[in-house]
Amino acid sequence: MTSAPALAIVLLHAFSPQSHLFASGFSPPPPLPTIRYPYTAIQTSLPSSLSASDLLYQDQQNALLRRALHEQTLLTSRTPTIPSLVSPKIKGLASSSGKGFASSSSSSEDRAATRLAAARARILQNDGVLRIDSALSPTACDNLRHYVLEQRRAADETVRAHVDAGNIVDADALARIYYGVENRRVGRCDLQLSLLRGGFSRDRNDDHAASPDVDEEFPLADALLQLLGHKGTLRHLYERLVTPRGEFYELAAVVTDPGSRRQTIHPDLPWKPIAPLYVVFVALQNVTVEMGPTCFLVGTQTEEVDGSFNCGSVEEKDRVVRDSEGRLATLNKGDCVVFNARTLHCGNANESTKMRALFNFLFRNPQVTEDLGYKGSMRLGYERAMTLSNFLQALNAYESGE
Repeated sequence: MTSAPALAIVLLHAFSPQSHLFASGFSPPPPLPTIRYPYTAIQTSLPSSLSASDLLYQDQQNALLRRALHEQTLLTSRTPTIPSLVSPKIKGLASSSGKGFASSSSSSEDRAATRLAAARARILQNDGVLRIDSALSPTACDNLRHYVLEQRRAADETVRAHVDAGNIVDADALARIYYGVENRRVGRCDLQLSLLRGGFSRDRNDDHAASPDVDEEFPLADALLQLLGHKGTLRHLYERLVTPRGEFYELAAVVTDPGSRRQTIHPDLPWKPIAPLYVVFVALQNVTVEMGPTCFLVGTQTEEVDGSFNCGSVEEKDRVVRDSEGRLATLNKGDCVVFNARTLHCGNANESTKMRALFNFLFRNPQVTEDLGYKGSMRLGYERAMTLSNFLQALNAYESGE
């Protein structure tokens, strides 16, 4: 891993109003092998007949949907309506919302924030999932959502232009840069965000792209500052979960379109003695039941559940789902969910007419050094490049205008 001082400089260049370059910038990656399928975000129909692999993929997706609907029946067999996940009330502390300590700089409030983080960490250890209300301000949510959708439009247009020109190999390479390895999913995408002011137009050394103005707003950095900065609503909790040495592992917007299908229940990782990843989802708009909120199976991050769900028979897997307590992450704008990546969960079908956008990031626990079998949704060049401490240093510099 690169030295911390060098990484801090990289991040300062990414965020600082006085600079517009991220180190030396990105160079386009080498073309990847051609993959013949419509890209998820733009759903482009290529002028070629479906191959055997395409048909197999469609069959697999239909089988997954059948399984997902069966799991939904199991979850609602005891209670027709799955309850919403609620923010816990923590005794002895003034506030259980995210904004309770973000506005104060006093040492007493800082100590209270540390105690609150410890209490929240204990809840996460027991339940595997935690809701925090008002983690991000409504204005920051609106600005970041607008930015995300603009970035998605730009990514879609870039990929579509290459498809229309017949440059399928380049289009596939670009799709993987923007949407990662899971760019086949219909109606869902993990838009891998750029840390550069100006976004996608700046991180590929585009000489024709206009340089961002020094006063240009940067909604991504502003949101990260509210969440992880010196007074950030999640800073104390995340430092406790993964320590300041936690490795930057994911930065994306999870966008779910109207009509998207329900997912099957799954963990992001198999069980490990130490939790490697804690995932953050921040709602950039209200998330209603109709919009397909994530369903979490509370307390399923354990070794016992892992053995039954992932290593047992179909009947045993069904038993785990049927006997678990499901909770829906129906959120207000700015609320967030933090969950252990080993916790069973699934995204529901978006049956509304609105797009659902969640801001998503995570840092990896440095105590877990082996391969996780899970690649975080993150731009090329960011892997193993930064720690939580580097991030905080850069955000503080961004806030002070250095």
